[in-house]
Amino acid sequence: MEPRYEFGGDEHIFVEVSEDMSLEAFFISLSVANAVRESKIKGVTEICPANASFQIKFDPDQIKPNDLLAELKSLESAAEKAEPVLKTRIVEIPVYYQDPWTHETLMRFRERHQDPNGTDIDYAARINGFSSVDEFIQAHSGAPWFVSMVGFVAGLPFMYQMVDRPRQIEVPKYLRPRTDTPKLTVGYGGSFACIYSVRGAGGYQMFGITPMPIYDPKQEISYLRDFMVFFNPGDIVKFKPIGRDEYDADVEAVEANRYEPLIKEVTFSLDEFNADVDAYNAKILETLHAN
Repeated sequence: MEPRYEFGGDEHIFVEVSEDMSLEAFFISLSVANAVRESKIKGVTEICPANASFQIKFDPDQIKPNDLLAELKSLESAAEKAEPVLKTRIVEIPVYYQDPWTHETLMRFRERHQDPNGTDIDYAARINGFSSVDEFIQAHSGAPWFVSMVGFVAGLPFMYQMVDRPRQIEVPKYLRPRTDTPKLTVGYGGSFACIYSVRGAGGYQMFGITPMPIYDPKQEISYLRDFMVFFNPGDIVKFKPIGRDEYDADVEAVEANRYEPLIKEVTFSLDEFNADVDAYNAKILETLHAN
């Protein structure tokens, strides 16, 4: 589809790159958002990239809406012609799957779930055709994920699985949202994974929990002192299954300010990824533990 431009009141322009989420749509959306930031267009006050769209807030006293619209269309045209390459980082996120805290929570809300007699991860494994929960966890943690947007709740990343579409995990949200979700829950809704940055209501299926904080408004955690939000759109995530002992050790390290996430710089090429998804994933995952 052609990108759709809409004005939102007097101070916003919304741009929908595609109705369907894809890495191609994400690349265009992020590229234009970054180009707007780098261009320093007079009057632009806020840039908000999303999965396959972005929104610009501007001051109409400094730039006319139609002038900004023309600027955006020019940048969008250039982004479509540019080579889809992104300098980013790959991050390893430890996950304690089937932990006791999300389990206790999900059992309190079974009447709001499609499968009142099971658990969230049992249900997700079954409807996606996996023979066991262990096989499902292997699929969930085996391939990397793209952080396509950050928001809705401060610091919360939405992540898109980097496999070909037939293999992408899909799980509906709860029939009715919960009024409680533990902080740092690894959740799933539709075709997106997320990490709940704070405790609160939610409707995504709950698969586990990470010991690694991703949002610190006080900026006291060592790796969040420069900025309170950990994730950026374009980050690549690798989930690492851990057990209770490693979870407890990581929590202790966080509390002692000794925990440091495993992060490596990487250049991601969409063309190379599309040419051989599994081989390219293996290549970029190797960088995590390379010297």
